[in-house]
Amino acid sequence: MSPRAVVVGPPGAGKTTVGELLAAELGLPFRDVDADIVRTVGKPISDIFTQDGEQEFRRIEEQAVLAALAEHDGVLALGGGAVLSAATRLLLADHPVVYLSVGMAEGVRRTGLAANRPLLVGVNPRATFKALLDARVPLYQEVATVEVDTDGREPDEVVRAVIEALTGQGGQ
Repeated sequence: MSPRAVVVGPPGAGKTTVGELLAAELGLPFRDVDADIVRTVGKPISDIFTQDGEQEFRRIEEQAVLAALAEHDGVLALGGGAVLSAATRLLLADHPVVYLSVGMAEGVRRTGLAANRPLLVGVNPRATFKALLDARVPLYQEVATVEVDTDGREPDEVVRAVIEALTGQGGQ
């Protein structure tokens, strides 16, 4: 069993929204690793970060990604930081990975620098978001089979671009 598409990208890229719509369009099931983690651990991700720390969250996330890649045959959305794990990046090499890119201004607008996004809470959330993009964009690009820009696009437009990109008809 193997996902038909694995969706990655930073906070605000639309991984869950686009993933759900893509799965519906393709007639496939959708699975979100962040939702798996919340269900398994029994508390919100922000609480895991606060109470257990980022290192423990990343350990849990790595195991959740491993399980989902082995068990799911539809569209799979990963958390924004899942690509930080070298083991996860290695696993993704065998799967079609869709990187949903988002610019800083659009990402900040979409996330609203929400408190439920633990890595965006701080003294200067915009600088934090920029640092997050700077660190992760090369990793998203490393694992990506296709990259689709989400800036200025509605979710259904992004889904069309993803399908075109996955079927080799272009797509940026």
